[in-house]
Amino acid sequence: MAGIEGSLEELTIKSTYLNETISLSVYKPPNYTPLKSYRLLICQDGQDFFRLGRIPRQADSLIEEMEMEETIIVGVPYPSVSTRRKWYHPDGEKSTEYRRFLACELLPFLDENFATEPLAEARILAGDSLAATISFLTALEYPSLFANVIMFSPLVNDTVLQEASNFNKSDSLTLYHIIGKDESNVKLTNGEMADFLTPNRKLNHVLEKREFRYTYKEFSGDHTWTHWQKAVPEALTFVLPL
Repeated sequence: MAGIEGSLEELTIKSTYLNETISLSVYKPPNYTPLKSYRLLICQDGQDFFRLGRIPRQADSLIEEMEMEETIIVGVPYPSVSTRRKWYHPDGEKSTEYRRFLACELLPFLDENFATEPLAEARILAGDSLAATISFLTALEYPSLFANVIMFSPLVNDTVLQEASNFNKSDSLTLYHIIGKDESNVKLTNGEMADFLTPNRKLNHVLEKREFRYTYKEFSGDHTWTHWQKAVPEALTFVLPL
C-alpha cells in the first residue's frame, strides 16, 4: 500500500453538446497545491479506470517511488451501455459531440477549477476498448489540445484506420497502445463477436511509420481489466515520466 495518498473528489458538469449532466471523479496528487501547475489525465470509462484499474492507488505508488510526474486524473463515466456506444464508437451517433465535449467543455472546466498546465504536451486522454478509440480520435482531431493517448485494446474499424492514415499535422503525439493476443474473438455488448487483434495490428502498421513517440505491445490475455490493470503503471510512466 502506498505511503502517500492523493485526494479524491466528485464534481458535476453540464454538457450542452451531450445534453447530459456528468459526474466526474477527480484524483489530486499528494501535496496538491494551486500554486503549482499539473499535467492532466482524462480517462474515458472513468469508473472502470478508478475501480477496476485502481488508477488512484497505482498513481500514488508511482509518485512515491518517483517514477511518475504528479498528475491530476479525471474519470469521465458513461450513463448507460447504449449511450456509451453512441458517445465512444467511431461511427456513433454522438461521437462528434463527445469529442467536442472533451475539447470545448470539459477541458476549459478543468482548467478553471484546477491548477493545470495549459499545454497539449501536458494533457493525456486514456481509455479501454471503445473508450480508447474515442480518446485516440479526439487527439487526432484536436492535437493542439491533447498530445498524449493511452489505448488499451481499442476498437479499430475502417473509420479509425482512415483517420489515422489521414492525420498529417506536424503536431507530435505520444501514444501507448496495447492489445491482447487472445482478442481475436471478443464478445461485444450487443452479443456479436469481433476480431480486435487484426485491426489493431493494422493500426500499428500505420502508426509505426509516423514520427510519433509510440509504443505498441501485445500481451498474453483477453479483452478484460484483469490485463489492463497490470498495464496501468507502464502506461503512466510512459506518458508521464519524471
